[in-house]
This record gives sequence, C-alpha cells and structure tokens, in this order.
Amino acid sequence: MTDASPHADSPATQRFPVVVVGAGPAGLTVGCVLRAAGVDCLVLETETREFVERLPRAGVIEEPAVRGLERRGLAGNLLERAQRHTACEFRFDGGRHRFAYGELTGRRHWVYPQQFLVTDLVREYADVRGGAVRFGVRDVRLHEPDSDRPSVSYVCPESGRREVVACEFVAGCDGARGVTRASVAERAAVARHDYGIGWLALLAEAPPSADRVLFGCHPDGFAGQMPRGPEVTRYYLQCPPGDDPGNWPHERVWTELRRRLGAAGAEPLTEGRLIEKRVLDMHDYVTEPMAFGRLYLAGDAAHLVAPIAAKGLNLALYDAFALGDALAARLLKGDGTGLDGYSASCLRRVWDYQEFSQWLSELYHGSAAGDPFRAGTTLARLRRLFSSPAAAAAFAERYLGTAERY
Repeated sequence: MTDASPHADSPATQRFPVVVVGAGPAGLTVGCVLRAAGVDCLVLETETREFVERLPRAGVIEEPAVRGLERRGLAGNLLERAQRHTACEFRFDGGRHRFAYGELTGRRHWVYPQQFLVTDLVREYADVRGGAVRFGVRDVRLHEPDSDRPSVSYVCPESGRREVVACEFVAGCDGARGVTRASVAERAAVARHDYGIGWLALLAEAPPSADRVLFGCHPDGFAGQMPRGPEVTRYYLQCPPGDDPGNWPHERVWTELRRRLGAAGAEPLTEGRLIEKRVLDMHDYVTEPMAFGRLYLAGDAAHLVAPIAAKGLNLALYDAFALGDALAARLLKGDGTGLDGYSASCLRRVWDYQEFSQWLSELYHGSAAGDPFRAGTTLARLRRLFSSPAAAAAFAERYLGTAERY
C-alpha cells in the first residue's frame, strides 16, 4: 500500500538511510551488506524471528552465490556444515544415469536448508553487525516512494501505535504477497507463466536413499529426491494443480515414490514419517522494472521461478548482492551507477533462469504429458545428455548457474 507520508517531519519520526521490508534471505543479505559498509538500515518483518528461522524452504545454493556470501563474511556456517554435491542422477526408461557435473566443470552445489541460512543471516545482521530490526510488525505501508523523501510506516506490535520511518531508499524484499510488490501493482508490467502441473512437496524424517539429488522422469509423473541433511529428506511428486494434500496418505506417497524413482540396481527408498505435505502449483512471474523511484524490489517481490530448477533462493541472493552494493555506493560515494543499472542487469539473469526452468520442465514432465510425441522427444533429450559431451556441458553450465562473479 502506498500513501501520503504521515507526519514525516515529526520529531518523533525514526530516520534510517535504508528501510528493508522483509527478513528473508534477500532482505537480510541487503542488511548485512549495508551494515558491513557502515550504512544504517532498518529491517521490518511481519513474522516473528522464531518463525523466519524455522520456515523450511529451498536448500540448493549455487557456487557463485556461496562465493558471494563468503566474500561478504556471511558463509562461515554454510562452508562448515553444508553438504557438497558434485553429481545428480536421472532415472528414466527403467535405468539409472549418473550425471557427474563436478567432473565436467570443477564446480558443485551446496545443500544448506534455507532456514539455516536465514538463522545465520539474522544473527550476523542483528547480533554481530548491530543492525536494527523489528519483528512482528503489522500493516506496513509505503509513503511517497517516488519522491526524494520516502518513508515507511508500521504498527508496533507492543504499543499498537503507528510508527513512521523516514528514509532515502526502500528495499522491497517481502516476497510474492508482500506490500512492496502490491504497492506497484498498477504500474508494473508482470509477465506470467503457468505450467499446468502441481508438485506435492514432502519433507520426510528419513535419511536420503542416495547421496545425491534424484530426478525420476516417469510416465506417471515426475518424482524427485533432494537431500536436506543426514536425517531429513525433501521429496517431490508431480500431481494435478490444486490437489489436496489429504489425497496423499502415507502409503500412497511411498508407493508412488518407489515406483517413479525405481530403476534397475537402485537403492531401496528409506521410508520415514512425513512431517510436511503441501501442493505447489508450478508457475512463474517476472515484474518489470524492478525499480520504482526510491523503491527497489528483490527476490520473490520482483520475480518467482518455480522450484523446478532450484533457482529461487539463488536469484534472491544475486539481487541482494547487487542491491546492497549499489545502495552502499550511492550513499557513501554518491555513485548511482549500480542503482541506475540494477533492474536491467538483474532482469537479464532472471529471464535466463526462467528459460532454463521451462526447458527443464519439459525434461521432467514430458514423459507424463499423455502425448506420445512429447514423450518420445523427451526421451531423446534425456538420452542426449548421456551421449553428447556438448549437450552434457551445456546442461551442466545452466544447472550450476550462469551468474557472474559476486
């Protein structure tokens, strides 16, 4: 919501150079970058600290993103605790096909659950770097973001009073349903894509059945195993969009996982209690531009990429690196080059990742499309990954991330 600024000149008004709306990976990374540069900022979050530190989400982080965190002093726990993956495995046509992308590229993926990363970032921002943060705020509003005197207001959960924060810039990092994205809804161009499929997202109290990511490309639908730690595993099952998780009792889930991930010589799946079941409707959107006056969007507030390619967390971090660095340059050196080019440079990467997500979706789901022609071309594409060095190299590059140095 965007309103006229309420009492922005009042002596009681708080003042920060930057207000960051949202304490997810993007918002906290922006905050950490600014605090490291000596720039004061305020992070506003509608949820509690305990909630954001425990919310299970993505877990696959690309090497450029890890190196970007490392250069900014934000990867200590990640480098110590994360699993390092150098191969994945496709299962199709009754067989197992290991894809050793580490051997092809010398690069890897890190598996580090998002809630662990958020916990690290909250601690670094608030407890180590002394950043200001307000959790549990209500009814956040943006005021005059197109002016040179924007402000943000919120209702304090303790007092129930509306507090006003004057600032120079607003970083909108509050996700798909946040106030910053909603505030530009009438001005932004939003491109959308619906895949017409759902994924049943499952979290199992069970060790992974293989030490790598598994992709089951099956005529009855996609299935995936994504290790999340020694005792917890993420699984996905393709299902109709809008399906009810209640339609998937324990036995049905494990029967389908065993069938769709089954292959000659494959390890038996390690069954465990399902501690999460939710249906994700696969869709994407891109908001253009990502800058509106003094408001800059990052992460899911600007774009959503379906978890098909495990790119969402990575895009959020790349946005945050670029935005944090650009804001620091503008505030400390008067250099607005980074902010001027922020939207265009981020969108080039976003569209590249969206295109890869679409390509990968056909690889995962084409066999189950009910169209013999699509099924045949999908099988040809899968076989080519393991018979053509050029096709393998091209896939590995996209799968591991094409982001430049951060």
